[in-house]
Amino acid sequence: MMQNPQVLAALQERLDGLVGSPSGYMESLPKIVKRRVNALKNLQVKCAHIEAKFYEEVHELERKYAAMYQPLFDKEEMKEKAKVEEEKKDEEKEDPKGIPEFWLTVFKNVDLLSDMLQEHDEPILKHLQDIKVKFSDAGQPMSFTLEFFFEPNEFFTNTLLTKTYKMRSEPDESDPFSFDGPEIMGCTGCQIDWTKGKNVTLKTIKKKQKHKGRGTVRTVTKTVPNDSFFNFFAPPEVPENGELDEDSEAVLAADFEIGHFIRERIVPRAVLYFTGEAIEDDDDDYDEEGEEADDEVRFFFSFLIYIYIYICK
Repeated sequence: MMQNPQVLAALQERLDGLVGSPSGYMESLPKIVKRRVNALKNLQVKCAHIEAKFYEEVHELERKYAAMYQPLFDKEEMKEKAKVEEEKKDEEKEDPKGIPEFWLTVFKNVDLLSDMLQEHDEPILKHLQDIKVKFSDAGQPMSFTLEFFFEPNEFFTNTLLTKTYKMRSEPDESDPFSFDGPEIMGCTGCQIDWTKGKNVTLKTIKKKQKHKGRGTVRTVTKTVPNDSFFNFFAPPEVPENGELDEDSEAVLAADFEIGHFIRERIVPRAVLYFTGEAIEDDDDDYDEEGEEADDEVRFFFSFLIYIYIYICK
């Protein structure tokens, strides 16, 4: 039945008329009933504002528990505990400092982050010692900052690079029904003080130019942007009117996803991404979602058959 082209054409035509189009019932209601519907919508707006307050309190809880988690992530405390747990340390011929290339390995293990890495980024990220999440203070606009701590290195003089994400947790007055929790509204990076000749975000190219009149050719040197993870700290600026071109919108959308992922997944479970265990858990979650999607597909086709029977009546 579902392979019959005429049946499918009729079904598609009927579905096209059903999906994404209002039934017209609302327009047919008496004015007094429409006022009741509008009253319910006003209640929905109030619910959105209450939900916004809920997320504000969630943010405060995140701040509270971040302070409780931090000692566990603190390098010095972890180092002291690791010393206590080490066995037969005196018998070891070599005692590497900490866990070599810890964060570089984490980045390379996670597809979302490894896609940002270039070969010339890796020697720099070997000097990355820690990543921390810092939440905005109480009473301040909602935001969080990713702090990247580096040991002294030959590439730049900074020991701390930051990326701050500004968030909004209130309904948009022009479209309050679209509110679905806090959203990232913008981000700011920081200046990297590169050592001369070590800036991996720029590259030098040589280009030949021909003189229009004399016909002579000369070679000019030009500095152009270069792909690098460290472009992460120089996101596009959002104009006051909030309007961006398509390329900037795409860059910021990816940037927001990465910042949120580092905050929510990478920092709290860094050691599991280092060992690969968290990646396996993510794959298991994906498989479960895939099974749910298969169930949804089966349900959808059952629904199509039901619609077909309805049409043929």
